[in-house]
Amino acid sequence: MLIKTDQTEIQNYLVDASNFKGNCEEVYFPETKEDVVSILKLANSFKQRVTICGNRTGLTGGSVPADGILISTDKLNRIIEINEKEKYAVVQPGVLLREFIDLVEEKELFYPPDPTEKDCYIGGTVANNAAGSKTFKYGSTRDYVTALEIILPNGEEIYLERGKFFASDNNLRLTSKSGKQLEIILPQYQMPKTKHAAGYFIKENMDAIDLFIGAEGTLGFITEIKLKLLDKPKNILSSVIFFNDENDSLNFLENARDESYKNRNENISDNIDALALEYFDENSLKFLIEDFPNIPVNAQAAVWFEQEFTKENEELIFNRWIELIEQCNGNVETAWFANNNNDREQFGEFRHAVSWKVNEYISRNNILKVGTDIAVPDRSFREFYFFAKEKVKESGINQIAYGHFGNSHLHLNMLPKNEEQYRVAKNIYAELCREGVKLNGTISAEHGIGKLKREYLLMMFGEEIILQMAKLKKQFDPNLILNYGNIIDPKYYENI
Repeated sequence: MLIKTDQTEIQNYLVDASNFKGNCEEVYFPETKEDVVSILKLANSFKQRVTICGNRTGLTGGSVPADGILISTDKLNRIIEINEKEKYAVVQPGVLLREFIDLVEEKELFYPPDPTEKDCYIGGTVANNAAGSKTFKYGSTRDYVTALEIILPNGEEIYLERGKFFASDNNLRLTSKSGKQLEIILPQYQMPKTKHAAGYFIKENMDAIDLFIGAEGTLGFITEIKLKLLDKPKNILSSVIFFNDENDSLNFLENARDESYKNRNENISDNIDALALEYFDENSLKFLIEDFPNIPVNAQAAVWFEQEFTKENEELIFNRWIELIEQCNGNVETAWFANNNNDREQFGEFRHAVSWKVNEYISRNNILKVGTDIAVPDRSFREFYFFAKEKVKESGINQIAYGHFGNSHLHLNMLPKNEEQYRVAKNIYAELCREGVKLNGTISAEHGIGKLKREYLLMMFGEEIILQMAKLKKQFDPNLILNYGNIIDPKYYENI
């Protein structure tokens, strides 16, 4: 097992994609489960802080250590099995998502979770319950995790299979591989009924595996993951529709969303049923036009959608989309329709380019980005969207807005030019979080909390529930060694 202590060699492991920076004494690179057990047992005996680090693509500081040691999953990178007959895969946490998806698709299988960032590790996607554009139809990472091998902070191992271990009300009993019993009292609170990745997943009589998905590495170290796979779709209609009026684009998106839900629930296969519904405002399109010069210059907004089809229903589905586009004043003449896989991949690049273009811009101009990750109930989304846009417009700060609007999930990025604008942007961010909470939404739909968003989690749930979360953490990790500072502000551990 490799251990690095030279500070000049470990600096890359002390920062994530948000540019949040930390420090630590040593970086460990375990190659086996046994390596992880030995590291955690030793650290626990000395009450030494341990941070788990994936590929550092996160935006919340969750993989960045404040002190102690860091465990990198770089070398825990084996794809153990892909079972084509039973449609599942078993992987270690350091497997690169991009490589996994490519390999799965070579076997005519499909792993639906579709995070924008493909250079993440699968362990990180499980730790944060990652989501993406296809979440609109297929759900988030949670829906595809069927088993986890977990090393607890004291070195004990547990193995959880979905459907095998359930809480009774708010009590959860687990047994480690060595036979040790864990009696866990779960918090009691209601999660928002939206796409959501803020704090611990809690539900009455919940499946035990769901507690560890999205727990941001605070309860245990995941060493093996079993994932459900689907058959690879044979045909996918992919299109980008441009609109000269923003309200028309939102009408189109809302109609497509509601009709997709209706047809899905009624099992209607030859009508609109989008697997992705993504939105780009005028500023997003201006950001992209240099790389995509066929964007119409007068477009005020765009919607990208995809839907599976068969040879039998292809014409019916295509015609229904055209009807909806025309009904909502979309421009059929300037629309992009993919005629082959290469076109479809280009449309996917168009969707994903917004994020990396923003990051490139802030790096080139040495500014700080302030971006929302807020989702609200569908009925409140349009109200929230215009509220957010207007607040930023009033400040004079540059902005772009895009996101998973099928899930009523907004990424509004403020691009402050100086420290004063940055302070204003942070205040606006807090105001938008308060508004999202007031509308029964979440302050984090897919990025998690980490160390950077704890105050907004407090805004969402209040001190009493944060204390319940802290008590949950301490039941699994009495010495508070594992990913200390993620999700919960350390001050809440002081009196429990």
